[in-house]
Amino acid sequence: SGGVSGTATVTVTAPPPVLASITVMPNPDTLQANGVDQFSAIGKDANGNVIPIAPVWSVVNGGGSINATGLFTAGAVAGTYTNTVKATSGSISGTATVVVVTPPPQVLASITVTPNPDTLATNGTQQFTAVGRDGNGTVLAVQPTFTWSVVNGGGTINSATGLFTAGTVAGTFANTVKATSGTISGTATVTVTAASPPPAPLVNLASDSLNGIVAATAISCSSLGTIFANISISPGAAVTGFPPCTVTGVQHLADATAVQNQIDLTAAYNTLAGLPCSPSNVITTDLGGTTKLPGVYCSASSLGLTGVLTLDGNGNPNANFVFQAGSSLTTAGSIVLINGAQAKNVYFQVGSSATLGTASAFQGNILAFTSISLLDNATMIGRALARNGGVSLTTGNTIKLP
Repeated sequence: SGGVSGTATVTVTAPPPVLASITVMPNPDTLQANGVDQFSAIGKDANGNVIPIAPVWSVVNGGGSINATGLFTAGAVAGTYTNTVKATSGSISGTATVVVVTPPPQVLASITVTPNPDTLATNGTQQFTAVGRDGNGTVLAVQPTFTWSVVNGGGTINSATGLFTAGTVAGTFANTVKATSGTISGTATVTVTAASPPPAPLVNLASDSLNGIVAATAISCSSLGTIFANISISPGAAVTGFPPCTVTGVQHLADATAVQNQIDLTAAYNTLAGLPCSPSNVITTDLGGTTKLPGVYCSASSLGLTGVLTLDGNGNPNANFVFQAGSSLTTAGSIVLINGAQAKNVYFQVGSSATLGTASAFQGNILAFTSISLLDNATMIGRALARNGGVSLTTGNTIKLP
């Protein structure tokens, strides 16, 4: 005004971007029934500038399902599903069409036999399996029925199941195990090795090896019990409950065999009790729910087994498991053997008495200083050997030699 003036600064900013459209890709998309594909969405303003968006995905006209990230899974029904995959941000959305097609039928082109190669000892057994694939190497959704044969020697095989039994001649038999379906086949090579003699047992049960039960005073059974082995008592001779319970073997009651049975039991018991137990194998909690590798395990007092005790042979069928209990053994569960572990190589040396609880499934040999009891429906694959007391069975018990 006159010779005096004042000024002001103006900052001009671009207007905030306004989402005008969403493009969904791929569009259209063709998928096989039950196939999956990843969809994406691009937002733009009215001038075609890209605007970042986090769309909400949905399927509006069928054809399959979609998750929060845009991963679409086609349904099982073929067809064209127009504008079905939808991406939405605010009031703006975009769609894509999906075409679901029925996949062409798979045709068997190859068969893979496993294991290949396989090595086993003479007279050993191996379960072979076969998998059929199409020309793309894809495993057939529906596997054919295979016929098994041995074409180059080495053993025999069950034609329906694929269970192979090695012969007595050592050697490598190339491509000998054959699985066939129609005109397609696959093979596996077998190497048969001379079997090594088994090692001497950890404990020599001697005359007790044929006994399912050894007792000092008495053996009793309530009902529905079966002992698939010999039984022995010395110096006592009292047997009650047979029948209705059953013994398939010989009953040695205070005879010379029974006397020798107790002598051999005492020697085996003392051998087990004298085995060294490392501090790392001291048992302070219940054995149930644990997995044990071969070795000697011990407790200065009692041992409990509630639940499942898994014994892992680590691939060695001659692996030994010894459990030393200073006093009692009580079970309310089962023993499971894996990776070659065998019941004949499992020993429980019990300082007083053992009780197998109701429905326990026990595997192994119990050598008890006093007595052994099996409650209703408890079963044993092993032996119940009592030095100074009796062995009592209730209802539904079975004892089978390992």
